[in-house]
Amino acid sequence: MEAVQRHDYSVQEYFSLEKESQIRHEFYKGELYAMAGTSLNHNEIVQNVALSLRSEFRPKGCRVFSENVKLEVVKDIYYPYPDIVLTCHADDMTANYVISQPSLIVEVLSQSTEKHDRGFKWLHYQRMSSLKHFMLVTQDECRIELYSRNGHFWRYEAFDSMEQTIRFEHLAFELAVSAVYETITFVPPGNEGPELVIR
Repeated sequence: MEAVQRHDYSVQEYFSLEKESQIRHEFYKGELYAMAGTSLNHNEIVQNVALSLRSEFRPKGCRVFSENVKLEVVKDIYYPYPDIVLTCHADDMTANYVISQPSLIVEVLSQSTEKHDRGFKWLHYQRMSSLKHFMLVTQDECRIELYSRNGHFWRYEAFDSMEQTIRFEHLAFELAVSAVYETITFVPPGNEGPELVIR
């Protein structure tokens, strides 16, 4: 992602601009970063996971958002758009624009975002006290990675078979790997065509 020309936006300016903009931007320390477009596989994986989460957690009074809702990771400092966010916190039940107390964050990896998702985003996400699970989903092969909070540490698990089931122990929820990749045809990296990047 590349920053736009200005480097001194306030959070309130950012919120106002995003309400009018046709392009999503992430905010970090006064700079705005235009979001890249996504592949068809990326979009379908997000829909598959979000549907499973909504079916399970909406009846419990929780909310599930995908791609277009800002997350307050560090107040007045960092506001990204995760691919999927699950929140069951009372503070988020009446929120209109920004979620601040997620239980689960999911990012679907792409060639243009993988380094950022694994590095910068995860470094900041794990500092959120409400976060219990962070899941990374690869879109061009069967591979899912799950980080689960374990006291002051994070436990790491990897799943690479359609026969496996992902267990989110802090949420009392299970998700089949096959459900994540339902309808997906894997395309080798480099053969999926160019990703659309919107500036």
